[in-house]
Amino acid sequence: MQGQKGFAALHNHIVRRASLCVKLEWCNAPWHARQAASAPARPVVASQHPRAGHNTRMTEPDRRAGALVLFSGGQDSTTCLAWARDGFRHVETVGFAYGQRHAVELERREPVRRAIGQAFPRWAPRLGEDHLLDLSVLGQVSDTALTGEREIAMGAAGLPNTFVPGRNLVFLAMAAAIAYRRGLGTLVTGVCETDFSGYPDCRDDTIKAMQVALNLGMGTRLRIETPLMWIDKADTWALAERLGGQPLLELIVESTHTCYLGDREHRHEWGYGCGNCPACELRAAGWQKFRLAGRAGTGARP
Repeated sequence: MQGQKGFAALHNHIVRRASLCVKLEWCNAPWHARQAASAPARPVVASQHPRAGHNTRMTEPDRRAGALVLFSGGQDSTTCLAWARDGFRHVETVGFAYGQRHAVELERREPVRRAIGQAFPRWAPRLGEDHLLDLSVLGQVSDTALTGEREIAMGAAGLPNTFVPGRNLVFLAMAAAIAYRRGLGTLVTGVCETDFSGYPDCRDDTIKAMQVALNLGMGTRLRIETPLMWIDKADTWALAERLGGQPLLELIVESTHTCYLGDREHRHEWGYGCGNCPACELRAAGWQKFRLAGRAGTGARP
């Protein structure tokens, strides 16, 4: 009983401390002015969400400090890279090799970076160094369909077995360490809780908590920006179109990679992939919704 009381007291102390940090803007968190209530219960209809589109607008960070984009070479992180390059004076990227089955995405990173610089000359001077970290330990400690050869299925906890526990937490911690060393004031990540597979480490509350923890632990005023948090995949395509028009849409279709199985042989109108894994299904459904809304004029071949 005494141990339970001690644990409860410690828990309450941590909660009060985190709340105080937020109130004092210790972390200079971007959600202070816009987060008045907790995230709504799922399912969420993105177009009806009161915060939909809000994170897609820059929240007045210190652009002189620059940004570090968590960049995998996929659709979401490429859209985030375009978003950051459109708003920050200096942008660097970081990727992670963690034993993922779709390691082909890592091969797409440099071609995508290069293609963006060529297609958008105004952005080219803003793109800085790329960092690639070996986090193969994640593949060693996890037992998932994303890091091992197994069929993708739903797990007992109600999550797909593609969920890699702690993945985004580790990514953010490593990215924060690089940002600290490089003098970059903002992390940009493409996590989303509107149109996703239910991963707990993609949720807004998780990102808020990580920002608080990172700033307390490193004595910094680091910001974590999540441009896609409250929009669905169709709106992600629309954001890319708004940022870079048809050239950026075509670049994402042709050059980025999303498929969990690493399929670069089968070409669809929305890009390459098996067409059946959860990542492909989300991307394809978003593309179809985007097109039906009359927002895509691409000549992408079927």
